[in-house]
Amino acid sequence: MISVIANTTNKVSALVRFTLGAAILSSSMISNVYADTSNSLHASWTELLEQNISPINKGHSTAVDYKAFKSQENELQVYLDKLSEVSRADFDAWSKEKQLAFLINAYNAWTVEFILTEYPDLESIKDLGSLFSSPWDKEFIPLLGKKISLNDIEHDLIRGSDRYNDPRIHFAVNCASIGCPALREEAYTADKLEQQLTQQTERFLTDTSRNYIKGDTYYMSSIFKWYGEDFEKGFRGTQSIQSFIGLYADALTLNVQQALTLKNQDFNVKFLDYNWKLNATK
Repeated sequence: MISVIANTTNKVSALVRFTLGAAILSSSMISNVYADTSNSLHASWTELLEQNISPINKGHSTAVDYKAFKSQENELQVYLDKLSEVSRADFDAWSKEKQLAFLINAYNAWTVEFILTEYPDLESIKDLGSLFSSPWDKEFIPLLGKKISLNDIEHDLIRGSDRYNDPRIHFAVNCASIGCPALREEAYTADKLEQQLTQQTERFLTDTSRNYIKGDTYYMSSIFKWYGEDFEKGFRGTQSIQSFIGLYADALTLNVQQALTLKNQDFNVKFLDYNWKLNATK
């Protein structure tokens, strides 16, 4: 009898271990499929970016080959159609990282498509608007069940949602202008989003043609003027532009006095003029 009980116990134990192992493996497989699905949605956008984006300004920014993009407009449209097929219900079920990567990619890809509607007969994205109509307010984007504008994506879906509260998005969305942060050479994805946003922020802040300290004054891109409130909402404990910059002090090339000034947040801020010229390759 004791032998029978022992054998039965061993069989039950083995069954439990097998069941737990299968559950763990299943969970791992689901996680990998989720990541693969998230990345595959934007794979074609990465391919287009890799082919048509060139680093400039010592890698701090990028130039866009709109002529080459124009020749691949069908491929771009296929990608945009995939984004348009995502329902609001599916979007709402995603993690916030997957949502944010999706929205940044949508903004950037539709901005390129917007430029192509008139390229090469324009010098700035502003040429696509008029005296009484901003180009960013044109509702031409079929996304999440509605026809929306670039402003809707940036200011309503991204900035207008308390779900994200990440001012680093201002160094990821690209408005097709030289003054903008770099259009990244790859798509944003949920699994790499933290790394990508950090890199984009450091890439922009270390660009001394657009952000630099002189004496006790920090000369900064007008992005910080237009969206200053986004840097005051407590992102990682920061309540001001100065304290936000302090998060990236190690990435900045500062002398001893500048580092001390930054640490003490004892500096003034002046904003530089913004260059709206098209970020096109020569």
